[in-house]
Amino acid sequence: MKRFNKIFVITLCFLLSFPAVAASAAVYTVTANDSLSSLSQLFKTSINTLQQSNNFEEDSLSSGDKIFVPAHVYKVKSGDSMYQVATKYRIPVSNLKKANIKTGNSIVPGEKLIIPGVKPYRIADSVISYSSGEVGLLARLIEAEAGGESLQAKIAVGAVVINRVQSGDWASTISGVIYQKFGEYYQFTPVKNGMINNSPSAESKRAAWIAMFGSDPSRGAIFYFDLKSTNQWLWSKTQTAQIDHMVFVK
Repeated sequence: MKRFNKIFVITLCFLLSFPAVAASAAVYTVTANDSLSSLSQLFKTSINTLQQSNNFEEDSLSSGDKIFVPAHVYKVKSGDSMYQVATKYRIPVSNLKKANIKTGNSIVPGEKLIIPGVKPYRIADSVISYSSGEVGLLARLIEAEAGGESLQAKIAVGAVVINRVQSGDWASTISGVIYQKFGEYYQFTPVKNGMINNSPSAESKRAAWIAMFGSDPSRGAIFYFDLKSTNQWLWSKTQTAQIDHMVFVK
């Protein structure tokens, strides 16, 4: 299947000119047999809505793609079962499993389930807190560091920043991590050379929001670098992922 490269544009609401994705959508991971038609039926929406929400025209989904879908997100509580959650929202258990790529009935407290066919009515939780403008800052870093790479690589760059925020070893905010210096050394080259101030593409904005939802193609990485790097200190670290021309390590 032809992979889509188009970019995310959402028209429901805005946060400082960035889409307020958390308030209007969930992130769904495409599987091998998915199509715009089948997903429109699962999430009780139109093909046109899916196309507009993700800004692509062709029915060209690839397995592993992450797309935005109009759906509620439910946080599993102690004592919940797959059947109870499905019954609560009056949807078939099979649809609940499909939307969450599950074959069995196991769910655990704290897990977040996409509820297909149920429009969102509360703001879905991001994995970290953020202040006004920080998602935009993250998008600018992603654009500067991975502007020519795939969406997955862009998401992974965003995830590295979030991993640092969560680690306790770095600054505790997105802006703190991005602008962090040790002595005279900036942690991110775009801050030093000014590219952090350039406008991000819509795809980089989309990647920032997906990373904020908790997607981490970097698999827990704390650093990233280009394949051409000769920095032996970086190469000596544990590699967690390689995406396009980028290597992710911790």
